[in-house]
Amino acid sequence: MYSKVENKFVHLIAAGNYVMTLHAFEEMEDDGLDIFDIENVVIKGKVIEKQKDMLTGEFKYRFKGQTLSNGIAETVLKFGFHGKAVIITVYKARQEIL
Repeated sequence: MYSKVENKFVHLIAAGNYVMTLHAFEEMEDDGLDIFDIENVVIKGKVIEKQKDMLTGEFKYRFKGQTLSNGIAETVLKFGFHGKAVIITVYKARQEIL
């Protein structure tokens, strides 16, 4: 359903063409995740929801996938300026099969 969007984010993340908000960084640390976990969630995960920001009209995409330690995490991304992906937030998710 979101394969074009997923592919674009995968290419951006794999190329290191992304930025992370301070909020996402803090949440990542709080949940015991690292940047390699988050990259894996995007590269091997799936978009499970498209959201529209009511104030800005921007679209955000919620990815769900496996961390490197086989946990499940989610991250919310959007397309930023200058063609970069923006990691807005990250968090551990319930353990369930994708």
